[in-house]
Amino acid sequence: MTATPPEPAATPRPTGADRIESVVLSRVDLPLAAPISDAKVLTGRQRPLTSVSMLFAEIRTAEGWEGVGYTYSKRAGGHGQFAHAREIAPELIGEDPSDIQRIWTRLVWAGASVGRSGLATQAVAAIDIALWDLKAKRAGLPLAKLLGAHRDAVACYNTSGGFLSTPLEQVLDNTRAARASGIGGIKIKVGQPDTRADLARVAAVREELGDFPLMVDANQQWNRDTAVRMGRVLEEFDLVWIEEPLDAYDAAGHAALARELATPIATGEMLTSPAEHEELLRHGAVDFLQPDAPRVGGITPFLKIMERGRHAGVRLAPHFAMEIHLHLAAAYEIDPWVEHFDWLDPLFEERLETVDGRMRVPARPGLGITISDQARAWTDQRVRVDGAGTTDLSG
Repeated sequence: MTATPPEPAATPRPTGADRIESVVLSRVDLPLAAPISDAKVLTGRQRPLTSVSMLFAEIRTAEGWEGVGYTYSKRAGGHGQFAHAREIAPELIGEDPSDIQRIWTRLVWAGASVGRSGLATQAVAAIDIALWDLKAKRAGLPLAKLLGAHRDAVACYNTSGGFLSTPLEQVLDNTRAARASGIGGIKIKVGQPDTRADLARVAAVREELGDFPLMVDANQQWNRDTAVRMGRVLEEFDLVWIEEPLDAYDAAGHAALARELATPIATGEMLTSPAEHEELLRHGAVDFLQPDAPRVGGITPFLKIMERGRHAGVRLAPHFAMEIHLHLAAAYEIDPWVEHFDWLDPLFEERLETVDGRMRVPARPGLGITISDQARAWTDQRVRVDGAGTTDLSG
């Protein structure tokens, strides 16, 4: 009989009495290769995007378990997220890391005077996601498996190659490269002041793709009349969906549009709470629900949105943050999509695999991500919070 070799001494073992010992918070400024513009820039509402502010939370327990999570902000709010997380992080010390729902509630109420959605809960999101990563690692499972996966791979589409700041010929080149890499769908941006330019762009990409899945995203820049007119014309292109045709909070308008058009409607990425997503579902305003775990406050509230979406019978297509959303989409009952963005690649040592139009759930425990040396080099704020207090590690 062959003896079973012992586990390495450094491997922590759950005892059921573990406690959070410390959390390290880091703000990382991720530069983009080139400025990015969507319809919000062309209509004058925003400036081109040049970087993404990332907030990382690294939690360590007394038994030696570690979890990592992140949230993010574009253009503004990153410093605020870091400052808020720093203020509430002492509430974590000594807590049982398995009590994620209770910890989420405690952290939200610790900062409730500035609200229980938006920036405040987005700061909580990095911590909440780290706790779920840690819990799955303790179980020795990918997060998708811990949640109860319905599939080992999820249909994926690429967005990062189709921004309005990208010349059409480059968009077509990006489309070909994405398909060759195993991507299963292509999304391009629309919503320009000149709707004819939008239609010409969509027609060129459809011609390039043939019957390959294609989505468009107006980034909230149409009014109701324009959305109806454009939606009718776009029906000839057999789109998977039209995304954010109206203001994110116009649930009634999206519902009317969904009744008017044959093309499915997708929205939800800009909403910051389960209650706001519930409003879309209550109105029957969405065919593809697009929540964003960092924006709604983490995985804990995202799971509530998933359950409500399942009951409503809508499909799921989470926004951005594919390292997190791949696991969540894999656990959704109705066949979902996940969004492929390569922007965050420099922040992690690992890469997600796309094959035959689907993104594979990694077999690594937890989220399966490790913060890269490059991310460490881009860090401009860092603190450690533990039983002794808060220590500034910046510089």
